[in-house]
Amino acid sequence: MPIAAPANAPIGLIVTADDFGLSLAVNEAVEAVHRDGILRTASLMVGAPAAADAVARARRLPGLRVGLHLVLADGLPVLPPRQVAGLVDGRGRFPVDMFLPSVRLFFRPALRAQARAEIRAQFEAFQATGLPLDHVNAHKHLHLHPTVLGLMLEIGREFGMEAVRLPNEPLPAFRLACFWDWMHWLIWRLFIAPWMQLLRWRLHSAGVRTNDNIFGLSRTGAMNEATLLAVLDDLPRGITEIYFHPCLDAPVGPGSPDEVRALTSAKVRQALAERDIVPIGFGDLRPQATRTERTEILDPRRSS
Repeated sequence: MPIAAPANAPIGLIVTADDFGLSLAVNEAVEAVHRDGILRTASLMVGAPAAADAVARARRLPGLRVGLHLVLADGLPVLPPRQVAGLVDGRGRFPVDMFLPSVRLFFRPALRAQARAEIRAQFEAFQATGLPLDHVNAHKHLHLHPTVLGLMLEIGREFGMEAVRLPNEPLPAFRLACFWDWMHWLIWRLFIAPWMQLLRWRLHSAGVRTNDNIFGLSRTGAMNEATLLAVLDDLPRGITEIYFHPCLDAPVGPGSPDEVRALTSAKVRQALAERDIVPIGFGDLRPQATRTERTEILDPRRSS
C-alpha cells in the first residue's frame, strides 16, 4: 500500500522546480514563477551551464529555498572527466541510460570511489555558493540506487543535509481492465511500494526529513494547470511535494511553458486559498515538533 500520513495529520505542500541552473530559460522561469506564482523551492544543478546565473538569482530572492539537485546521470560532472572516467561517456557526460552504469556502480569499488568523489565535489560546490541547503535530491531520482543513497547520506551529513526527496507518487485507483493493468499493479505491489518503504526507513533512520508523497513523476514536463488543479483537489494528508520543470523557451530538458502558466495561474492560487494552504520548503519541517507546532509550520498564517 502507498506510504501515507495519519488521517489526522495536517496538509503541507512543497512546490519545487528541478533543474535550476540547466539554462538561462530555466532560470528565468524559476525566478518568474517564484516572484509571480506559488513556487517556493528550487533544486540547483551545480555543474550545469547556467549554474552561476541561478546562484545570482537565488541571492536576489531570499524567499526561494534552494537545495542540491545531485547529478550522476544525463549531465555534466563537477570534477574533470578524467577523474570520473568510469562514470562518464566519451563526451565527458554522465549517460542518459543508467541501467548498466547503475549495475556496474553497485559491484565495482573503483566506480564507487569515483562516485563518492563526485558527490562530495557537488556538495562542496553548493556550499561554496553560500546558499542555505534546504534539501537534496538526485537528477532522474538516482538516489533510489542504494549505493548513491548511501553515499549521499554519508557525505551529506558533513554538509548539513537535513532533508531528502522521497519519490513516492500515489497511484490512481487501478482499473485492472486488461493484462497490462494487472502487470502494472503487480510490479507496483511487489517492487515499487516495498522499495519506497525501505527508502523511507533508511532516510528516517539517518535522521533525514522527507516528504510523504510526491506528484510530477508520471507527468514529468507536463504538469499543466489542469493536472495541478486535479492534484490540489485531492491533496493527501501529510507532506506532499509537487515538482516541476518550468522553462520560458524551447526547453533543454523536460521543461515546458505550460508549467510556468500553471504555477502562476489565478485558478491555482484560488484553489490553495480555498484549502488554506501556503507552500513551504523542506527547511520548514522540524523533526521533533508537537502536533500544534507542526500545524503552524505547515501553515504559517495559523501562528500569526
